[in-house]
Amino acid sequence: MIVTSIKEYDKKRCQIYIDGEMQFMLYKGEIRRYKIMQGQEIDQMTIDVIIREVLTKRAILRAMNLLQKRDYTEYKLREKLKDGGYPEQCQEEAIAYVKSYNYLDDRRYAADYTRYYMESRSSKRISQDLMQKGIDKDLISEVIKEAYADENSDNEMNQIRNLLLKKHYSKEMDYKEKQKIMAFLYRKGYSTELIYKAMDIE
Repeated sequence: MIVTSIKEYDKKRCQIYIDGEMQFMLYKGEIRRYKIMQGQEIDQMTIDVIIREVLTKRAILRAMNLLQKRDYTEYKLREKLKDGGYPEQCQEEAIAYVKSYNYLDDRRYAADYTRYYMESRSSKRISQDLMQKGIDKDLISEVIKEAYADENSDNEMNQIRNLLLKKHYSKEMDYKEKQKIMAFLYRKGYSTELIYKAMDIE
């Protein structure tokens, strides 16, 4: 295996390319310590040591630091680690570590998110938001079903009525104006049935 390129990423770190592929990122002092030089061979043992003793530990610390500041889904945390130049093996180790201490829990994240937004957003909108954060579709359905089971069934209807008040909706509006409001509500994730009912349209 050949170190084909060492590209400076910032003032402290460089991307290490082996056989033309970006493998990992190291601090300049680490590059000197492991005697990594462009155009020179690197053996598998050295790569394994770097991944195990340097990058995996660093990935775990990075994951912990990120989760101290805010909650992440597994998908988004993995994205952050990938953006940091950590190899897939290190990402997996870091994810497994924080999950083992319950620092990372997609069910908890989805439940907290749903409870926080259910008074102001439709269940469909919440579901779409969580899917964009990489949470499993079946898990989202379970969490939303559980959350809404304890809530007043008129929750979304009340949200629509409040939005209609803000839009100064009146049954006397012409059809074109009503269509605009209906489209606005539909984009918010409310069902056509609820929109018609709230607007008292047959």
